[in-house]
Amino acid sequence: MPWWFFRRKSPTVLSNGAPPSSDAPEAARSLSWTKAVTSPDNADGDQRRYLEEQPYLLPKDLQEVNRLDFQHYVLRAVLRRNYLAPIQEPRQILDVGCGTGQWASELAREFPQANVIGLDVEEAKQQTAPPPNYRFVKGDVLKGLPFPDHSFDFVHQRFLWTALPLAAWPRVVQELVRVTASGGWVELLEPGLEAEPMGPTHRQLDAMIKELAALRGLDGGGTVTASLGRYLWEAGLSQVQRQVIQVPFGDWGGRIGSLLALDFREFALALSGAATKRFQLSPQQYQTLVQTMLQECNQLQTKYQFVAAYGQKS
Repeated sequence: MPWWFFRRKSPTVLSNGAPPSSDAPEAARSLSWTKAVTSPDNADGDQRRYLEEQPYLLPKDLQEVNRLDFQHYVLRAVLRRNYLAPIQEPRQILDVGCGTGQWASELAREFPQANVIGLDVEEAKQQTAPPPNYRFVKGDVLKGLPFPDHSFDFVHQRFLWTALPLAAWPRVVQELVRVTASGGWVELLEPGLEAEPMGPTHRQLDAMIKELAALRGLDGGGTVTASLGRYLWEAGLSQVQRQVIQVPFGDWGGRIGSLLALDFREFALALSGAATKRFQLSPQQYQTLVQTMLQECNQLQTKYQFVAAYGQKS
């Protein structure tokens, strides 16, 4: 039996690939009233679950599952699709760091002839009726991918700056390329970690988040995003393309801006426990920083960037 037919329980499929609308799935819309919680470092807050043996910056719990699903819909709306690489009819697809598996599930529906694998250190959520051509495989890219060379026509990885140590990135990208078949594509997508213009509270909160990342050996300075194309070139890919996607940040920017700001708010509040402990703030003070920063973005009409890079294996 081929390795991609390992039995699994898969994450819930919430849509058929269309951009989110005003009647978006409940898992996405529910973020608008998700309460802020803190980590066990704060006695007056709810507890969040973190991975003990991983550098991952964010919690691993139901609230984070909801945020990741919501983030998926935001990114799909920004890109107007689920990927940018010029793939044709892939037969084998791999999503590294698949999170809730939403992206991989949608690719399985878009390419029903393909076998689609979602890989992560643990399965974030389950569903009762997964696409028959989607499977979850437990694995850690930092320890090597559990697949033979030249296995996949399309290898996808995004938003792992909060999970992969800065020093590991060149090796990780080489591993993605190793399992890519000749003629196949590798695509990376990461946030730019910069926004313009930035108000004083925005700069303060930005510096705090970058410091928390750097303390875990993660990229706190935007090096990864600036190097995505270079990583692909150095790993031996050709036809490497790098795209910068600029989007409005805040309610001033309409639906996309509001969605992006809501996702960032939940991301920032997920760091409340670590931030309040590190910077000697009360949970209320930290939440006020987040709210003030969002107000600044509306006043200044802040814009944010994502960077995508993809290349083809000869």
